[in-house]
Amino acid sequence: MVTVTEERGLMDVYEAVMSRRAVRGFADQPVPKEMLERVLSAAAWAPSGSNLQPWHTYVLTGAPLAELKKRSGERLAAGDPWDEPEYEQYPPALKSPYRERRSAFGEQRYGALGIAREDLEARQRAAAANWECFGAPAALFCYIDRDLGRPQWSDVGMYLQTVMLLLRAEGLHSCPQMAWAKFHRTVAEVLSPPDELMLFCGMSIGFEDRTVDHTRTGRAPLDETVTFIGS
Repeated sequence: MVTVTEERGLMDVYEAVMSRRAVRGFADQPVPKEMLERVLSAAAWAPSGSNLQPWHTYVLTGAPLAELKKRSGERLAAGDPWDEPEYEQYPPALKSPYRERRSAFGEQRYGALGIAREDLEARQRAAAANWECFGAPAALFCYIDRDLGRPQWSDVGMYLQTVMLLLRAEGLHSCPQMAWAKFHRTVAEVLSPPDELMLFCGMSIGFEDRTVDHTRTGRAPLDETVTFIGS
């Protein structure tokens, strides 16, 4: 029996996992709609408790995405404050070791850009690239019903990971962005989602711009996050 991977020459799952990263520089190359349809059709098979499938996905390309970027840019230029948060992205008192991991990420991310820790203005300029989707020609916005609970949020996470791995299999890259939740009203102006839905995150999608330097963040040693019990 010939598998889909063999038939279409796709990368195996280990390669997809190990090569997936948050890309913050995309090429000015359109993403074929059939690729996105293929990815999202397969991602629908992601697991969810009692098969609730709690994700609600919108995909923007072309003029609608350009309009969203324009509106977001106008907000940034005007110095508008972020929207009232609809969920807590991080606990207010992040404890160890998560606090140190978050701090190390920030140092590595901005250090790679040559931005000093105390240069808040430069950090804000770098962060503003989120609302340009880092130049990506396609963006995904994932919503969840406000009435659903923590287990369904974890289901959405498994769905999004599935999407990102399938994008890698197609030769595409992505960048998941909770930053879009800070502009959820602007996103809603373009997408017009039902009131019962809450924006969890956006995701920039496209072909990587290989001229953009990147530093990949590391991972904790296995013995920090995994405990084996038994022989």
